[in-house]
Amino acid sequence: MSSEAARVTVSIEAGVADVRLNRPDKRNGLDPAMFAALIAAGDQLAADNSVRCVVLSGAGKAFCAGLDWPAFLALGDEGSRVLLARDPGSPANVAQRAGWVWAELPVPVIAAIHGPTLGGGLQLALACDLRIAAPDVQLSVMEIRYGLIPDMSGSQTLLRLLRPDLARELIYTGRIVHADEAAQIGLVTRIAADPHADALALARTIASHSPHAIRAAKRLCNEAPLQDPATSFRLETDLQLGLLATPNQFEAVQAALTRRPPTFRDPE
Repeated sequence: MSSEAARVTVSIEAGVADVRLNRPDKRNGLDPAMFAALIAAGDQLAADNSVRCVVLSGAGKAFCAGLDWPAFLALGDEGSRVLLARDPGSPANVAQRAGWVWAELPVPVIAAIHGPTLGGGLQLALACDLRIAAPDVQLSVMEIRYGLIPDMSGSQTLLRLLRPDLARELIYTGRIVHADEAAQIGLVTRIAADPHADALALARTIASHSPHAIRAAKRLCNEAPLQDPATSFRLETDLQLGLLATPNQFEAVQAALTRRPPTFRDPE
């Protein structure tokens, strides 16, 4: 990867990509290099057909404490221009795509979050399919405290995930949400003492299934809720027809019937 690679590390084993924000001395704060590295990591994984599931986590004492304000203030107006530049080939600008790239991935992404997960850091986690949280996690839609609104794809994630009035309360107040409440309202999927280990174990389970079915399932989950029933049902049918009687679908059936581990082919 590029010179920004130090900001985000990526390792892949048995179809599971372990992606880690790697700026622990700054609580993985989002500076220009971190934005670029997140997008680069997402693009790298999107192009790798061997990847079946992704785990996104943060090194050190925080998942991501949000924007690195000193880094952007030092850039003056140039900082805003960098973040708001439209990213070719995506509906999102640079700031939005750092989060949205994880929703755009064709495979499931699990966020393993701990400690401060604030502002842009929370929006990174919200763009993932699942969120496994440590008991010490602190979550906040913090932008209102700085006279701003969520602008890293939160409008397409938080507002779908939570009951509308709860989402509005968090956006309007910027208050801290702790683990138990986050699990109760659905902001996180579940709580785990070691969210990274738990997320990796879950990712390995997901990666053990047909990679074509995994990708079709993510597309179904992403697109069907946005459509009317007739369109949604057509999508179900089209995706299923793309799976039926294929080598991986046949292998899944044979493995299940003979009670042996399946051996799947990666998408081409």
